[in-house]
Amino acid sequence: MNYEQQTIKEKYITLKTIILDFKKVLVAFSGGVDSTFLLKTAIELLGNECVLAVTAISATTSRQERHDAFKYAEVFGVEHAVIDSGELDIPEFVQNPPNKCYICKKHRFGKIVEIARQKGLDVVVDGENADDLLDFRPGSLAAKELGIRSPLREAGLTKQEIRNLSKEFGLPSWNKPSFACLASRIPYHESITVEKLNRVDEGEEFLRNLGFLPQLRVRHHENMARIELDNKDIRKLIQDDIRLRIMQYFKSLGFGFVAIDLEGYNMGSLNREIDKDK
Repeated sequence: MNYEQQTIKEKYITLKTIILDFKKVLVAFSGGVDSTFLLKTAIELLGNECVLAVTAISATTSRQERHDAFKYAEVFGVEHAVIDSGELDIPEFVQNPPNKCYICKKHRFGKIVEIARQKGLDVVVDGENADDLLDFRPGSLAAKELGIRSPLREAGLTKQEIRNLSKEFGLPSWNKPSFACLASRIPYHESITVEKLNRVDEGEEFLRNLGFLPQLRVRHHENMARIELDNKDIRKLIQDDIRLRIMQYFKSLGFGFVAIDLEGYNMGSLNREIDKDK
């Protein structure tokens, strides 16, 4: 089916048809834009009693994502379970190979599928959207192998369309930045540690509190922090008072060097190393 020729209304009708085919559903719920919209839609169509939200957390989860997942689930009044995903206990994941997302998702979704089985739920769904097909996402293969459904992607809904529908339906997540797993900030083959993840999380939270929005990343290159911001914010960052505050704070986190990427924010910028090797 050529989704590009469909209107957002037609895609939304397709999404509803997919979800209504389920009787009871477990939503893998991160608190992000996509899974929040998916959870709310499932609740509206199936009822709270037929929906379970499950959030998997670890040191790879940003504090903002944790906060939002708890807040939205409470506002929606849906049953919400939280599990420790435990991927940092897997040596292969900690070694940070290019397929680390596959390793993580296979482990994480394996736990979630087991919860669905125990609860007698028909299906597990995640928030993958149509745009995710354009990026390097080995975790998608793990989800497929475990039988996870991705209704947003199946309906052809893009990230912007999901934002538009979320705004139309009054969801507070409609303009929320994309956060992604904190492990995505560490270059491939550099080991993933709790200390590095905490530095990234603290650094990004500090930048957000300074007013750098909506999208930003702190990439952890061994002893250096490489900051990616929206291009409009780069000029603001190099103002002396802000620059000094950022430099001092990041060095207090343990970084020896602090750099700004003049190209600005780029989703999945660390995947360029993979592309070079192809």
